[in-house]
Amino acid sequence: MVLQNLRLNLRHIFCIPLTVSVVLSSAVPFPPTAATAPFSHHRSLAASASPMNPSPHSHSPPPPVAKKVEHAMEMFGDVRIDNYYWLRDDSRTDPEVLSYLGQENAYTDSVMSGTKEFEDKLFAEIRGRIKEDDMSAPLRKGSYYYYERTLEGKEYVQHCRRLISDSQKVPSVHDIMPTGPEAPQEHVILDENVKAQHHQYYSIGTFKVSPNNKLVAYAEDTKGDEIYTVHVIDVETQATIGEPLVGVTGYLEWAGNDALVYVTMDEILRPDKAWLHVLGTEQSKDTLLYVEKDDMFSLDLEASESEKYLFVASESKNTRFNFYMDVSKPEEGLKVLTPRVEGIDTTVSHRGDHFFIKRRSDQFFNSEVIACAVNNTSSTIVLIPHKESVKIQEIQLFSDHLVAYERENGLQKIIVYHLPPVGEPLRSLESGQAVSFVDPVYSVDSSDSEFSSSILRFSYSSLRTPFSVYDYDMKTGISVLKKINSVLGGFDSARYVTERQWAPALDGTLIPISIVYRKDVVKLDGSDPLLLYGYGSYEICIDPSFKSARLSLLDRGFVYAIAHVRGGGEMGRQWYENGKLLKKNNTFTDFIACAEYLIEKKFGSKEKLCIEGRSAGGLLIGAVLNMRPDLFRAAVAGVPFVDVVTTMLDPTIPLTTSEWEEWGDPRKEEFYFYMKSYSPVDNVKAQNYPHILVTAGLNDPRVLYSEPAKFVAKLRDVKTDDSILLFKCELGAGHFSKSGR
Repeated sequence: MVLQNLRLNLRHIFCIPLTVSVVLSSAVPFPPTAATAPFSHHRSLAASASPMNPSPHSHSPPPPVAKKVEHAMEMFGDVRIDNYYWLRDDSRTDPEVLSYLGQENAYTDSVMSGTKEFEDKLFAEIRGRIKEDDMSAPLRKGSYYYYERTLEGKEYVQHCRRLISDSQKVPSVHDIMPTGPEAPQEHVILDENVKAQHHQYYSIGTFKVSPNNKLVAYAEDTKGDEIYTVHVIDVETQATIGEPLVGVTGYLEWAGNDALVYVTMDEILRPDKAWLHVLGTEQSKDTLLYVEKDDMFSLDLEASESEKYLFVASESKNTRFNFYMDVSKPEEGLKVLTPRVEGIDTTVSHRGDHFFIKRRSDQFFNSEVIACAVNNTSSTIVLIPHKESVKIQEIQLFSDHLVAYERENGLQKIIVYHLPPVGEPLRSLESGQAVSFVDPVYSVDSSDSEFSSSILRFSYSSLRTPFSVYDYDMKTGISVLKKINSVLGGFDSARYVTERQWAPALDGTLIPISIVYRKDVVKLDGSDPLLLYGYGSYEICIDPSFKSARLSLLDRGFVYAIAHVRGGGEMGRQWYENGKLLKKNNTFTDFIACAEYLIEKKFGSKEKLCIEGRSAGGLLIGAVLNMRPDLFRAAVAGVPFVDVVTTMLDPTIPLTTSEWEEWGDPRKEEFYFYMKSYSPVDNVKAQNYPHILVTAGLNDPRVLYSEPAKFVAKLRDVKTDDSILLFKCELGAGHFSKSGR
């Protein structure tokens, strides 16, 4: 299964060999078959068999042609005709729809057949970098080390733990879990390989150990639709405790040692109800804690680092308010912590006799950190004030410290603050200690840490540095590398260069671009192939992180770049605000500006420029393809959100109502026409397009498979070129493609 799924995902990782080959041109030696000979590295760009004018495999059948069934939709006197509306089948069982998807998959496989030798080479290359027998950095929790293990030839992880011989010893960043014959025996809590044996798709969304370390609750998804079933087992005996909880989201937390709080969804998959479940009782007897009736809002669930409280939050794209539960008194239910106020977004945690709150508003758009007494939540003190140039992204609490994950000038920072002893008054926090990083661009993420210790655990990677886990002593400032992912096959990070450039947008705003290339292979004279990635929505930050599969591009002379366009959160809250709603067009023009800048600076050329984006990033790709198809050589749109107006007018589709604050409500005329102006499906036109790969997942609950299917069908009907257009729909997967590694 490891090998199967790796092969299945190759095409996604590399924008598929045939499509990217037109960008690679002379950089990749393809086998000299009838289909791939034009891409030989021996051909010049000016040759008659130019790699810039490829055609599908000579033995491939003609591309599928979807039938047209006129479907008219009128709004504000404007009539849109959707000839492919029939492709939407919410049951996913319509034989005609499945037949069409099957034809598209068969066509893609046929076109790809000429690159099998190259695929096999890539497959062996990628697999050769993976250390299959491996384990994660052990995390101390109480009297145990917890970690995950992967085994050679196995697709999924084992969840393991090992007893700490001297659990009374004060934890240190230098601690190492003993593994020799004298060490406590390893105990496999759950082997996902066993659980996944009878499922085409298998994913564990949540794995939670009870506070007393005796039980584990885990949520599994066997379809890819992100609807989970929760099981509780005894860690030592593996005995199942009670009946499974069905129809659950990934939100699950322990309320003490004998109860769980979980969240379920409504008919459009909106998390809307929070429940209390007592172990050993039927799910039908569970206590309903809260119902969110406003379909613009969805529920979230978190536990405090102290494990003393649970927090149920209700959030829209612009507002978030919180309830709390004392886990020692779950029968008392939820109490209001931060009230619902339009435009106020709060995230909460707990330490000692105070709640700590990260609060964002229109006035404090980059957030501030405040605190209130547990017994007096209406009176607050500012701990970290708002700064216009620094965004507070997240806070993490310890018994003696507060850690702020910040973002300044597009780069992440970790700032550690010492807290006064519990019981003493809190005061404004000043002169925190910064954790330093080496690479010019990088990615940092918080990690589970032990609340009662002074050790902060975080993960770090960059475009040239593999995923690494560090333990940082907040008292001494000592940082120790606990784990760096092994990259086999002779990888040497010194061969690669990472840098940041700034591209001027149409309005003069400077857009950051993260770049990596192999310095002994590229020429940086405009002749190198270039892959540009973008996203730009939901305030999500696409920070530059490491992917070993990308090395197969870099080692062949690719330059890889990430355009941090507006709509994301890389440069603070205003960066997001200026790329949403009636300013969404900035996302697309920013991306085009980045592409033009990289070409101007000789990182590539439009003859060798490939672009890629997934989901909302797929919307970006679809939009810029319609706007500037001449600028790109090839494009990959993964599970793309491309039918913007139709989807956002249909409240029965998951995520629609909750995302009106992101895209706009097309029931309002101003938003309708603005959204229509960039919606990829609505703007496909009779023009030449580059080579395109589009992917989808039949069970995807976030982007209906029918959106990319319609986009491809319409492109096939009206585009005026003979460029390659491929559509791959995974019939047994959801938004995140196949399961497993």
